[in-house]
Amino acid sequence: MKSQKVRSKFLSFFEEKKHSIVPSAPMVLKDDPTLMFVNSGMAPFKEYFLGNAKPKNNRITDSQKCLRVSGKHNDLEEVGYDTYHHTLFEMLGNWSFGDYFKKEAIAWAWELLTEVYGIDKDILYVTVFEGDEKDGIGMDTEAYDIWKQYISEDRILKGNKKDNFWEMGDQGPCGPCSEIHVDIRSVEEKAKISGKDLVNEDHPQVVEIWNLVFMQYNRKANGSLEALPNKHIDTGMGFERLCMVLQGVQSNYDTDVFTPLIREIETITNKNYGKNEKADVAIRVISDHVRAVAFSIADGQLPSNTGAGYVIRRILRRAVRYGFTFLDKKEPFIYRLVDVLSKRMGEAFPELKAQKQLIENVIKEEEQSFLRTLDQGLVLLNRIVNETKDDTVSGEKAFELYDTYGFPIDLTALILSEKGLKLDEEGFNVELQKQKSRSRAASEMSTDDWTILVNDAEEEFVGYDTLEANVKLTRYRKVTSKKEGDMYQLVFNLTPFYPEGGGQVGDKGYLEDTHGDVVYILDTKKENNVIIHFAKNLPKHINESFKAVVDSKQRHRTECNHTATHLLHQALREILGMHVEQKGSAVHSKYLRFDFSHFSKLTVEEIRDVENFVNRRIEGKLPLEEMRNVPKEQAIAEGAMSLFGEKYGDTVRAIRFGKSIELCGGTHVQNTSDIWHFKIVSEGAVAAGIRRIEAITNDAVKDFYFENNRAYFEMRDLLNNAKEPVKALQNLQEENTNLKKQIESLLKDKAKSIKSDLKNELEVINGVQFLAKKLDLDAGGLKDVAFELGSQFDNLFLLLATEQNGKALLSCYISKELVSSKGLNAGQVVRELGKYIQGGGGGQPFFATAGGKNPSGINQALESSKDYLN
Repeated sequence: MKSQKVRSKFLSFFEEKKHSIVPSAPMVLKDDPTLMFVNSGMAPFKEYFLGNAKPKNNRITDSQKCLRVSGKHNDLEEVGYDTYHHTLFEMLGNWSFGDYFKKEAIAWAWELLTEVYGIDKDILYVTVFEGDEKDGIGMDTEAYDIWKQYISEDRILKGNKKDNFWEMGDQGPCGPCSEIHVDIRSVEEKAKISGKDLVNEDHPQVVEIWNLVFMQYNRKANGSLEALPNKHIDTGMGFERLCMVLQGVQSNYDTDVFTPLIREIETITNKNYGKNEKADVAIRVISDHVRAVAFSIADGQLPSNTGAGYVIRRILRRAVRYGFTFLDKKEPFIYRLVDVLSKRMGEAFPELKAQKQLIENVIKEEEQSFLRTLDQGLVLLNRIVNETKDDTVSGEKAFELYDTYGFPIDLTALILSEKGLKLDEEGFNVELQKQKSRSRAASEMSTDDWTILVNDAEEEFVGYDTLEANVKLTRYRKVTSKKEGDMYQLVFNLTPFYPEGGGQVGDKGYLEDTHGDVVYILDTKKENNVIIHFAKNLPKHINESFKAVVDSKQRHRTECNHTATHLLHQALREILGMHVEQKGSAVHSKYLRFDFSHFSKLTVEEIRDVENFVNRRIEGKLPLEEMRNVPKEQAIAEGAMSLFGEKYGDTVRAIRFGKSIELCGGTHVQNTSDIWHFKIVSEGAVAAGIRRIEAITNDAVKDFYFENNRAYFEMRDLLNNAKEPVKALQNLQEENTNLKKQIESLLKDKAKSIKSDLKNELEVINGVQFLAKKLDLDAGGLKDVAFELGSQFDNLFLLLATEQNGKALLSCYISKELVSSKGLNAGQVVRELGKYIQGGGGGQPFFATAGGKNPSGINQALESSKDYLN
């Protein structure tokens, strides 16, 4: 059965059982601080399980994109080595929110697997929760008795808390679960050992394919359990594993989900899958990882150095290094797999087709960047090897290579083994644990349970219409972190405070009670459909009413910037072309940032045209036209733009200013004239095919022009109030250029005369011509001297220094023959010696420079340079 049919049969089966089919939610989470990515099928529905929202239908079915690479559910290091773990995977699921429970969930699961998919009953096993004394829960006899109607008791196994009690975190909804396992081993293998002895033993052919979670408890902060007011069903079936079973193969990678990607990798690399274990692992890693990276980029998450972006970069770099090491690919090639992927999965996930060019561009640029890192790392590793006195390389040095330069530790170990050396793995792990401990300590947080004051399931946002409201505190909890200390999270029955979302920052303001006591709201965020207000103190009179007041100045400035982003989006599409799509935004009170797809740097004329376009609409005094709670299809039919990676409900809010119309939940000015003026302050690249504009409006523009005006008059004063300051400045520049040329000529003459003196000062150390000296020359003079001397010797190590305008400068020249034969590297030398002058630098292996702010350290740097030759 083809994978597309496997997916469609699942969805249509539950549609017949009166479930609504919903599309996969974006994999990158926007309003859940506890998760970076959707890591299970239930993650997009947490608000329903928590009772913070009500679904349109109590029965839902879907195929959800999931990513497991960090935190509690981390499968990354297994990927490639076994045949059934993945970073990205599809989770087929059916859900009941307070509707049906165990009886129906078990019956339908059995019907679908055995009757619709036709899986042999004799290869199936099920597990039920055996109970847990610590939690005070007995065995799940209800599920056990239901299963007895469908499967013999010797195939119903008891599972412990680790395997058969599902929790979405340290706190929150949870419950016992019943897993369905399949045994696809040969008859001969089954005769040797029973399948039930291999369930949950990580056997590649005895695997779990479906987990039925019976969500009936809530885990509190103190670890105790309480019954949920409603019981829910949350099931998750691994799509890739199901395809393996139905296609009669022994590995997920032998299904048609992966074989097209594997065939393309074989073609590109000239390697045959199934011939060499190390190459096979690499091919599996790459075919898995390209899916994870492609879907993440399509959902709006670009690779970066922080947060979710770092996770995506890490996955892609793992794929690159497996290709580099085991498939001998030293140039970008993974981006070429995106075409195959979009053709195979684009029908089910149209975002892959829509974002194909962007995905290819970003992956290719990331590959090129990391391959350069690997090249640099190889030079540094060679240096470490040459400095190693025995047969073991220091774990601390290897960690520095890993942590500072991003060089993979397993690649380090592989290269060392090829050179007959060992890696101090214990020392490396000590350093790694230190880093993890520092990171964990910095982010450690404890969260108390909610204290419920009023049972109010629906919190109303009134901030579109008013900045003040009388509110009641419905619940609160204390949160403690190392960074923020004690904070209180407050929830009200209604609120005028806008929670961070859609790129817009959360509102600030204050609460005032009838006694005149004030509590300041420092931030506002949304978590699982609940608007949470952050304060350093808990209100004294928690059961009384409060006047909630939003900081109107900050809100107005933020609104100006948010409306400007809509006008900017329209301007870019009009001026650059309709290929422009928003790829991210940040709307603060002081500035706005807008990321968009475009292939080249904007010219000065294009930037001016964009500014003029926006400012004409500001001058045009366009009124806000707002449509609230309209059907999404209606809003899009009327021209509203939606963004990939955003999660929209059945009804949406649309914002129109003239011909600009977008789906948006943020706050906006009532009229574009309120913005006053729009000014772009920077434009640059974020990633391949992604540009970023930063701009300002309103008061920030006034400040910008005031500062520019002040600078202009200061410049005129310096130019003796010249009538034509621009011309006077040009004359000064020309005069300065001529003087520089004269000075350079004099310094070159000086350098030439110095050169002959320096030749006499060279000393030989271990067969190397060496000199370390401070000279009265500028940077260019040092370089001239270095290259003049370098042209006469093929074994020269030169470190020259100078002091200019209170700053220190080091220049290192190493003959290319020494770079090759002794593994010396001028860039590494100046980086390490730069610490003496409180600076740093870099360059090529044969010539590099470093600058610093501590000239008094020059002598120590010069003296230490000898150590490289001993």
